[in-house]
Amino acid sequence: MVGVIVFLFLIILIVIVIVKGIRIVPQQTVAIVERVGKFYKTLHAGINIIIPIIDNVRSRHDLRIQQEKVPSQSVITKDNVAIGVELATFFSVVDPKLATYGIANYVQGIHNIVASALRSTIGKMELDEILSNRDRIQAELRQALDNASENWGVRIDRVEILQLEIPIDIQTSMEKQMRAEREKRANILQAEGEKQATVLRAEAQQSAVILAAEAEKRRQILDAEAKQKSQELEALGRAEAIKLVANAERSRIEALNEAGLNSEILTYKSFEALSEMAKGEASTIFIPTDVVSTLGSVGAIAKVFKLDKNTDK
Repeated sequence: MVGVIVFLFLIILIVIVIVKGIRIVPQQTVAIVERVGKFYKTLHAGINIIIPIIDNVRSRHDLRIQQEKVPSQSVITKDNVAIGVELATFFSVVDPKLATYGIANYVQGIHNIVASALRSTIGKMELDEILSNRDRIQAELRQALDNASENWGVRIDRVEILQLEIPIDIQTSMEKQMRAEREKRANILQAEGEKQATVLRAEAQQSAVILAAEAEKRRQILDAEAKQKSQELEALGRAEAIKLVANAERSRIEALNEAGLNSEILTYKSFEALSEMAKGEASTIFIPTDVVSTLGSVGAIAKVFKLDKNTDK
């Protein structure tokens, strides 16, 4: 009976030892193991075996990015304005051994180094510069924290300014200044708009005058061209008429020549025509110039009329 009890005790002891020697580490988590009080190894995700009593798990570290809100810090700017700054830091453990043995509490260390770096950075800047350059402040803080936490096994991924608390009187003054700036910009924009409108109206009037002058110039040119064209057409018509008369006269002369009528016969016919005309009651007779030249003198014409009168008697 005693042997059975001892056997069962040994079995239970072995089970306890096995259970104590098995360590299951979750994903993105590591454990620091010490053997007889000294660092032995780092346990990673999965099932790990250690020796109970001899090996001891000192601490566990989460390898994910962690967010830590830094309590509000009162900081004085370069222009002597006291403001409250509330920050949030994003960091991750990159060396679990250094994070365990490099600093007692790296979270508290981050808080303290953030407060120191914040006072150093903002103390060199004026309030307006702080309000308009948050990215610069965040970059300088991140660089300062990286340099300070390099031996802690911690990497600062990002620093965010969550809130800036400005005194009420300063905030009221800034609101008045912003309102004045807005009114100034509005007046400037209005003046610029009126100036631009005046310039555009002047340009429009100038363009209208130029277009009117161009139109009048084109009208005068068209009138001159039309008048010139009319004169050319009239001249062409006259030339064509003269040409037709000349052609008709040439045709008549050619017809007379073809009929055998020479200048003597035509002169005689002219005498006969004048004689017949003299028999009339008219006292005035129009004689063509070519007939007059043919007759040779005014005396010949008188003889013709005299002969005709004697005949009537």
